[in-house]
Amino acid sequence: MKATAEVTAKATAPPRIARRSRAAVRRRGVRTVAFRWLVLAVLVLLWEVATRAAGSAFFPTPGTIVTRMQAMWFSGPPQRLFLSDVAVQNILPSLGRMAAGFAGGALAGVVLGLAVGLSARVYDYLDGVLQFLRAVPPPALVTVFLVVFGFGLRMQLAFIMFSIVWPVLLNTADGARAVEPLHLQTCQVFRLSRAERLWRVVLPSALPKMFAGLRLALSLSLIVMVFSELLPGTTNGIGFQLTEAYSMFDLPAMWAAIVLLGVLGYLLNELFLVVERRVLGWHRAAQEPVG
Repeated sequence: MKATAEVTAKATAPPRIARRSRAAVRRRGVRTVAFRWLVLAVLVLLWEVATRAAGSAFFPTPGTIVTRMQAMWFSGPPQRLFLSDVAVQNILPSLGRMAAGFAGGALAGVVLGLAVGLSARVYDYLDGVLQFLRAVPPPALVTVFLVVFGFGLRMQLAFIMFSIVWPVLLNTADGARAVEPLHLQTCQVFRLSRAERLWRVVLPSALPKMFAGLRLALSLSLIVMVFSELLPGTTNGIGFQLTEAYSMFDLPAMWAAIVLLGVLGYLLNELFLVVERRVLGWHRAAQEPVG
């Protein structure tokens, strides 16, 4: 009986420890989220107090900015998610340009990065060129894009794709080069085809660095999208509204566009992190200490 009890206790101990560990992680996550919102609330309160004390027309209060944002973009009907006509005509086109440019640049970066990373000779030949192109600031090439593509959507999409392709390409190439030699030797022993090696070994090994490049490219695509909408020939978009508000000296509208960009950047980053945790769950589990 005593031996049976000891075996039962040993069998039930790990699940209890796992449940307690998961509960501790959840509590830690709740505390982290609560602390983040507390810090944000304190910063907004300090912002409100400072702007009211300054009394400057160039720095409206957060309350004034939020009121203007609601009137400009979120005063529409409920069936349209409260989006106003101005929001539909400007915010949605901006997000569409950003999504299309990000998708094209990310796809090109992943494909080219795998192609470069899988060949040591190609990587050695092209590394200097890639580093040079990565170091060129995209705004310095605006004139080139205008000459090649002209004003309009084609130039904006090409500009966004060119700007974000480099972090994805270089990180993917580094990830492909970082595959363990033992894994590649195992593929040779089992006589896996090139496609099977790419899908089962190289791609999973490159995913962590690939996602690091994609996350950087996501934030960069938002910045470049706004910059492309500041150029002449643009007729809509958040950047267009920002320029229009500045030219009309409508400072609350200008600050509303700036705050909206910050909110969009935060939400897109959080959404990307959710996807990353889902895709790289196996990688995080493998890095956790055993015992």
